[in-house]
Amino acid sequence: MRRKADLPSKTCATCGLPFSWRKKWERDWDNVRYCSERCRRSKGQGSQAT
Repeated sequence: MRRKADLPSKTCATCGLPFSWRKKWERDWDNVRYCSERCRRSKGQGSQAT
């Protein structure tokens, strides 16, 4: 079993926060750009205010 720190990570194109690899993204990791569905939907609006 791998530790979470050993998994690859990326920075979200919308919010700029880092996110880690997930099993559901295994086949498509090269094309994943957003950390969540919420960020993917608001991709054209720039930075999110939380």
